[in-house]
This record gives sequence, structure tokens and C-alpha cells, in this order.
Amino acid sequence: MRGRGSIGRYLNRQLEVHRPETTDDGHGGQSTTLVLKGTVRAKVDQPSPTERMVAAQTLSRHSHDIFLLPRADVRRGDELRGTDALGNAQVFRVQSVIQPSTPVYTKALVELTQGEGEPDG
Repeated sequence: MRGRGSIGRYLNRQLEVHRPETTDDGHGGQSTTLVLKGTVRAKVDQPSPTERMVAAQTLSRHSHDIFLLPRADVRRGDELRGTDALGNAQVFRVQSVIQPSTPVYTKALVELTQGEGEPDG
């Protein structure tokens, strides 16, 4: 991702953005649901070898960096959903979103949770 120019050529995946929304349930409480807000183009970096080793454990979690266009509407708490190159469904929970001082991209630090027997990353 180094260098100047458009990051767009590196963004090889489409991910759905699901955002939590809280509404009154009509009985004095609230309910939170994830609402589809749109899709974003993205590049999902692979986890480190150490994270891959840990990912072999049941219900392990590991982080990924996801690169997006500078104006992508992605926020902490969102879920990014899509499939990997093999067609496996993936759900990433956004932990933080940052931009460099020159906004040529947005980077989301996300966590992928896996169940037993699922491929890593």
C-alpha cells in the first residue's frame, strides 16, 4: 500500500457494511439489530503466521487490516461481511478505523472469529 496514487487498483473484494442500530422495543427496553448500510471495496490483509497458528484453535480470534477508499463509511462496531477467494463466508468486526495524515486510504483493524473446522483467514 505504499506510494502515491489511487489505492483503488488494490481493492479486490466487495464487503457488505452492517451497522448496529438500537430501537425502542415498545416495552420499555431496546433492541439492537445489524442493518445493511451498503458495500465497500476492500483489500483484506492476511494474518501473521503466529495468528494463523492461534487460529487453528477452537473459536479463535485474530486480527486483519482491511484497506478501503479514503471516504468509505466504515465505523468502529460495524461488521464487514463477504467471502474469501474460496467462497468461504467471513464476518469481520471493526475494532478501529484510521487514516494516514494524507488521506489516500482508510485502514480498519478488524477481528475475525472462527468456529471449529473453519479455514484460517
